[in-house]
Amino acid sequence: MTRQALPDAPDRAPQPGAEARRPGRVVVRLPGVYRPQTDTLLLALAMRREGIGPGTDLLDLCTGSGALALHAARLGARVTAVDISRRAVASARLNTALARLPVTVRRGDLLRALPGRTFDAVVSNPPYVPAPEPTAPRHGAGRSWDAGPDGRVVLDRICDDAFAALRPGGLLLLVQSGLSRPEDTVGRLSEAGLDVTVTDRVTIPFGPVTRRRAAWLRARGLLRDRLDREELVVIRARKK
Repeated sequence: MTRQALPDAPDRAPQPGAEARRPGRVVVRLPGVYRPQTDTLLLALAMRREGIGPGTDLLDLCTGSGALALHAARLGARVTAVDISRRAVASARLNTALARLPVTVRRGDLLRALPGRTFDAVVSNPPYVPAPEPTAPRHGAGRSWDAGPDGRVVLDRICDDAFAALRPGGLLLLVQSGLSRPEDTVGRLSEAGLDVTVTDRVTIPFGPVTRRRAAWLRARGLLRDRLDREELVVIRARKK
């Protein structure tokens, strides 16, 4: 596939006061389930900006603890959340019950969990960290972030299935690292027939996992300098 240059987007860090809107109000997070972090917050702010609310039929793919699903439900959307991890599904269901919000949580492999279903909006904070293993892990905490040598094991599948999952005019919001080639995501979604832009960029320090892999990432050419920071981007795709 031909790579495309990324559309311009502002370097948007979370704004003052954003912490009050953080979708981190989850009570239960079983061991190995992803903790809401900056990428979660970026997507939550994008959802609010895009007008997700009453009347929006929304799917949260790779829901983890359910933070984004609960955020969407608090905005008034009708929400379905999916994760392949049993612990994530248990965490999301417990958080949904404790919050008393009507979120449907399903266990399954991305859109295979909901064959034939379509949505007004799909949001996803998928695993996107490049890892030495050729496939995504089936067990352990790494399941929340490891995504194959190029970080695209899950991203590519979401890109390929997004068009069919969206209703006419439907919206996809996706967050990923610059280490996993956002330009490929833009190209893949564009080739699928979606209108694509990068709406947000923020640079953050490496977390523990990326710091441990810095030498490996440089050896693969995914890090072109000695800096210890990475860029996160939010990609917006609209079905015509």
